[in-house]
Amino acid sequence: MHWDRHSTSLDGNVPVFVFPTELNFYADDLNSHKQILTLYNPYGFILNYKVLSTAPQKYIVGDSHGLIQPGCCVDIVVRHRDATSAGHGQRDKFRILVSEQGKRKAIGRKDVPSILLASSTDAGEEKRDNFSSIRQDSSVATTSTDASSRSRDSSPSSLIVVMAVACISALLLPTQGDKGTNLPEYLHLTMNQKLIAAYVLVFDFSGIASQNAIQNDKLARRFQISIAQCADLCDTNS
Repeated sequence: MHWDRHSTSLDGNVPVFVFPTELNFYADDLNSHKQILTLYNPYGFILNYKVLSTAPQKYIVGDSHGLIQPGCCVDIVVRHRDATSAGHGQRDKFRILVSEQGKRKAIGRKDVPSILLASSTDAGEEKRDNFSSIRQDSSVATTSTDASSRSRDSSPSSLIVVMAVACISALLLPTQGDKGTNLPEYLHLTMNQKLIAAYVLVFDFSGIASQNAIQNDKLARRFQISIAQCADLCDTNS
């Protein structure tokens, strides 16, 4: 929601900034019977505030209503009047309403919960989360992230290695018409065959080898497509 910094007619709710967001009173700690709520006004106009409670008979609130200048804050003192064992564990709430100066309609509110505990050690038990194991669903495949699995995933597959060796070997074989070699004639490749090998090695497998965990069936399809592309290219050149 957007409002003018100096607006005098705000509609809806505006954020209310207060600290702390909850109050913990401890029966065995007299110092905790007095808590301070700090209410901030980051806006460019004067705020009128009012503090309400679900149990007003149990608390004394100093300055339960007043004004906050723009860019300022006020400290609201909250005292617990009935910190007895009968009230241990009971939860109450304070509600802070804010409005523009001179107007009755509230433009924002904030609830601050409070609780009375026997001692400060009970606070940890009160806030302690109870975690339980979650049943594993075998139908959902999990991905291992340990170092050994990452090493295996990053290594090239055996099909990539075989194809790379085959392409390099084809490029090293003599071309048809070359003389001075002892290799049989059927090992003399044509120029088009060497072009295919070079294309697959340089332009196709250089990109495939850099990818992790490539499936062999997908790789085979890529190889077949590359061969077909090279054949079309060679036919065009011839």
